[in-house]
Amino acid sequence: MNIPFLKGKEELQGETLDRSALFKSTDHMFNEQHKNFSARFEYGVDVRGYKVVAVTSAIAGEGKTVSTVNLATNLASTGRKKVLLVDVDLRKSDLAKGLRVSPRPGLAEFLGGSAGTKDILRYALAQGLHVVPGGSRIAAPWDLIAGERLRAFLKEMRDQYDVILLDTPPIVPVSDTLALRDVVDGFILVYRLGFTPHTLFRQTMEEIGEQKLLGVLLNGVEPHSERYYQKYYGKYYTKKEAL
Repeated sequence: MNIPFLKGKEELQGETLDRSALFKSTDHMFNEQHKNFSARFEYGVDVRGYKVVAVTSAIAGEGKTVSTVNLATNLASTGRKKVLLVDVDLRKSDLAKGLRVSPRPGLAEFLGGSAGTKDILRYALAQGLHVVPGGSRIAAPWDLIAGERLRAFLKEMRDQYDVILLDTPPIVPVSDTLALRDVVDGFILVYRLGFTPHTLFRQTMEEIGEQKLLGVLLNGVEPHSERYYQKYYGKYYTKKEAL
């Protein structure tokens, strides 16, 4: 399988992280490597027809949302692509806060029927980039994510945008992301070197499936400690749900 890889530098520094600065980086190498990955991904969009792509990770803390925003911004900033960025992590949506846009109404309200398409679209960061925030946090969003309303929304957006990027929950703790397998063209898997156990990384690749895995994006900071991993993983979700 020909999977593009990116070695990068992740900015997450644990619980002291300033969320308002979540998606900013002054690291030149980090930014350049993300631009390189974005260029390779854009080639896949043009040649292989990628349209709706979910960005995910095995567990929390791997830099998934940072990477998704960087990819969306880089694609839109060239002026060649109209990009929609959607926060599908309805349990722990951070996208609106990081981008400083109004969090509600968002995808949760739309899927619940209390908001329309025009109500949930926001401008953000770059011309040609629209954002749909997650909205109100939902403890058990499986039915909404697997429901027909999200599928109809993505089908409608396919006609309006060149690329639709979905910031989705980590796969190991819960099964929400895997409910999207039949509606996305593929997945980008973010993997934080030295942080995520390799067994969980392999498990996640297997659950996504070879045909749906478009690429792996590597982040390279070492973990703070085993206790930090347990703390971050444990706070994200209380248990793994079954399909």
